[in-house]
Amino acid sequence: MKIIVDAMGGDNAPQAVVQGALDAHKTLGVDILLVGRAADILKCVEVCGETTLPKGVEIRDASEVVEICDDPATAFKVKKDSSLTVGLNLLKDGQGDAFVSAGSTGALLAGATLVVKRIRGLRRAAMGPVIPVFGGRAVLCDCGANAECTPEYLLQFAYLGSFYAKRVLGVENPRVGLLNIGAEETKGDTLRLETHTLLKAAGEAGRINYIGSIEGNDAMMGEADVIVADGFTGNVFLKSMEGAAKFMFKELKKVLYSSAKTKIGAMLIKNDLASMKKLLDPSEVGGTAFLGISKPVIKAHGSSDARAITNAILRAREYAESGFIADIEANISAMKVERVKES
Repeated sequence: MKIIVDAMGGDNAPQAVVQGALDAHKTLGVDILLVGRAADILKCVEVCGETTLPKGVEIRDASEVVEICDDPATAFKVKKDSSLTVGLNLLKDGQGDAFVSAGSTGALLAGATLVVKRIRGLRRAAMGPVIPVFGGRAVLCDCGANAECTPEYLLQFAYLGSFYAKRVLGVENPRVGLLNIGAEETKGDTLRLETHTLLKAAGEAGRINYIGSIEGNDAMMGEADVIVADGFTGNVFLKSMEGAAKFMFKELKKVLYSSAKTKIGAMLIKNDLASMKKLLDPSEVGGTAFLGISKPVIKAHGSSDARAITNAILRAREYAESGFIADIEANISAMKVERVKES
């Protein structure tokens, strides 16, 4: 298994990326292909305590870097020798099994779509983060790649999320819920109402386990294993969830340190609170898969530290080994039939 890593992408690149990649090579046993400015990467390798590149770690020189200020839609074309563009072309050409980058989300999505290409038959690729919910985890699809959607996009997001939950999370029969303002069949705007009709038909045909519309609070309580949303709604839901968690931890900290008595209690539950906090820690999550791209592409958080990069590479390995893409390719005709039938 060889993972291609954009060494220049992210706020803490290249040092944190190189450190995380070397750690992943040691702990996960994967080969690494670091893409970026070779001289800078080699300096980082030395800082990590390595005098030479470990066996199984390679460098591919790329002179340019896609910056946050670059136009995400064209950056990978304008900067053809960027670490992002070169890395995606290496993936396309079969010189690695997956690609990991903490760089610009928009540029990575545009590049993955136009260089690596979508799975034939899919209308759009989607971002499918695995989020913590009560009692486990759920796939949120989409969380920002597609702000404007049609019912057919959301139908395919449901399939993407369902296969991903089954293959990567190990959920035998994933429950698919449509994120909405109410659970009743008459609730929601035109997009939600038309999507509900498509998903209901897919559920009745036995292709997905559709449980109907769910509200945000039900989603957080673990009512579904796959949460289907357009990118705008999904992103608001995700950011609100993260903000609410930070708010609760800050308020809890204030309470726990308000008196000598509560400070003693805080000491007793310190480890348990740390375990809770890890649930939303980007360093633990690692990265988000671009579902629907023909080869595994993982977006790591822009502020990823070395641990986050290591975990992103772990996610990439899991994704590449899961058989998810083969499942979508094998079932794409059924997905297209479902869409045409209901249109």
